[in-house]
Amino acid sequence: MGLVLYHAAFGFTSAYRRMIVARDVSGVRAQLIMLAIATILFAPALAEGAIFGRSVSGAVAPVGVQVAAGAFMFGLGMQLGGGCGSGTLFTVGGGSVRMLVTLAAFVAGSFWASLHMEWWVSTPRVAGIALGEEWGWIAAAIAQLGVFLLLFLILRRWGRKTEVALERPRWRRLVTGNWPLLWGAVALAVLNWVSMIVAGYPWSITWAFTLAGAKLAKLAGWDPTGVWFWTGGFTEKALNSSILTDDTSVMNIGIVLGALIASGLAGRYAPSFRIPIRSLAAAIIGGVLMGYGARIAFGCNIGAFFSGIASTSVHGWLWIVTALAGTWIGVYLRPSFGLSNET
Repeated sequence: MGLVLYHAAFGFTSAYRRMIVARDVSGVRAQLIMLAIATILFAPALAEGAIFGRSVSGAVAPVGVQVAAGAFMFGLGMQLGGGCGSGTLFTVGGGSVRMLVTLAAFVAGSFWASLHMEWWVSTPRVAGIALGEEWGWIAAAIAQLGVFLLLFLILRRWGRKTEVALERPRWRRLVTGNWPLLWGAVALAVLNWVSMIVAGYPWSITWAFTLAGAKLAKLAGWDPTGVWFWTGGFTEKALNSSILTDDTSVMNIGIVLGALIASGLAGRYAPSFRIPIRSLAAAIIGGVLMGYGARIAFGCNIGAFFSGIASTSVHGWLWIVTALAGTWIGVYLRPSFGLSNET
């Protein structure tokens, strides 16, 4: 995943920004293709509840105020921070020192949100809704594919003329990078499906940031006793276990390593330690917003949006609508922090 993200420069943050600023919809159209392929791959496995003998479940979460609020924060934060959940990891692996700052703030914000989760879960919401379970998996998959096609055609008509074409593979390019976006879209959809086979659930990222923040806080003397989110069940067990027993944490490490290898193969690993003060401030603010928002929204652009929609979860659709609203504001705040909207 790290190698694919880096070689295809498959960023969600920059794709939305280019759509808003320049009507360049190539990145968003590639995401629609990725979602369509993932939906087709996920539906049979989720309908059966198993694949290759392995029990699997989708990324389904409650729908309500906390998802909308968290996704809005995340959309705003990713434009200031300069990356999303996956983008932060692969750019850190690619040698971006600024994104290390964003990542640290992301971890801090995610842990901070975990301390408030008891309040957030009391806000208005309904139980998670998977369209596949409500309508049947074939009907839900067809409905989603219809929405993807409609959005693809609308963007094609509205956006600036660009191509998302599948090019004939060149072996050197496969190794050194600069892949077409469509290569990345296809590869990430397949890899998310593989992630579900390996882990039993679709690709997720930001839970590992929450866990890392809690472990660091515990090392610094924080006592989780009585904290609602960290009392009982999966979260308490994870907090008291090695981080190497947590699938999401190990996958995140793998993404960073994959991007590091990819940047080396491309000959582009060149860290820069000069970060303007306003850009540094944006990285911190953006990282905290992303971390806090992702935690209360049950995921980021990967766990909530990509994996959620591929699982036909309504919360994934709510996530992207409200995240785009936050993104729009973030794009227009970027110049105040000395950040260009041209890249």
